[in-house]
Amino acid sequence: MIIQRVVLNSRPGKNGNPVAENFRMEEVNLPDTVNEGQVQVRTLYLSVDPYMRCKMNEDTGAAYLAPWQLSQVADGGGVGVVEESKHTNLTKGDFVTSFYWPWQTRAILDGSSLEKVDPQLVDGHFSYFLGAIGMPGLTSLIGIQEKGHIIAGSNQTMVVSGAAGACGSLAGQIGHLLGCSRVVGICGTQEKCLFLTSELGFDAAINYKKGNVAEQLRESCPAGVDVYFDNVGGDISDTVINQMNQNSHIILCGQISQYNKDVPYPPPLPPAVDAVLKDRHITRERFLVLNYKDKFEPGIQQLSQWFKEGKLKIKETVINGLENMGAAFQSMMTGGNIGKQIVCISEISL
Repeated sequence: MIIQRVVLNSRPGKNGNPVAENFRMEEVNLPDTVNEGQVQVRTLYLSVDPYMRCKMNEDTGAAYLAPWQLSQVADGGGVGVVEESKHTNLTKGDFVTSFYWPWQTRAILDGSSLEKVDPQLVDGHFSYFLGAIGMPGLTSLIGIQEKGHIIAGSNQTMVVSGAAGACGSLAGQIGHLLGCSRVVGICGTQEKCLFLTSELGFDAAINYKKGNVAEQLRESCPAGVDVYFDNVGGDISDTVINQMNQNSHIILCGQISQYNKDVPYPPPLPPAVDAVLKDRHITRERFLVLNYKDKFEPGIQQLSQWFKEGKLKIKETVINGLENMGAAFQSMMTGGNIGKQIVCISEISL
């Protein structure tokens, strides 16, 4: 059987901006035989995420992330359906997901690398397993639970940067659900600002490309900032940290503004900002969701429940076709998406 796949065509270089041409699509033969313990899957949806920028370098700078190899198939979050199985726990027709799904139309995978998913958790929206009811949702929920120190009823203000993205759009809503009295988002367009306030229930939104961010932040957060969900790093984060209260907390989710630069993760803060951190006893610890696997199952159940109750609104930007993986990745890295960026590879035929 001939299938399509997407491989890493070239590296952008440590300080380069990734482009669609860093990837290429090619046709290959899928083996005819499925061996013991393996399954053949058809890919339904694939995910593109900011952390993948690190995988484009020869060295990711992170022990838990393996770099993609040139001319080898790329991989990431994926969801699909089993077409043939020689694995004891999986049968034809099962829906499965993995963090290491190859960017292919079909694949033969080790059954033990896959997790069976229940369509009822997402009301049949399988792409949600790559977003709100998946890794970004867990990252937002567990990050806030573990590092946010939210105490319901204590009038805390949360600020979210990258607020219209996959994690940010969920984090703000979760902040409210867990007891923050005020949630303010920072994003890059008026359209995104309106989306945050009118659809997701953010109390205010700041367009960092318009006007003075520090002034707008002071207006939006008159009592200062108690919890900061940081997706971007850089100048925006420096501005937020300067307005944080004593004993406040930073949830270090991502640093997308720094991913194209050759700097360690998390990037060091400017000395003046670092001094603010120390003087005000602000916590800023690295957060890695993979360290909390014991919390994944209850987390997924909680996210699904909120979604079904209408308390968690889910937004996606969907591009169709495996050939558009590179374009989707480039767009996501430059803020072209609202909510989770998803690529639809094939339709579900139940």
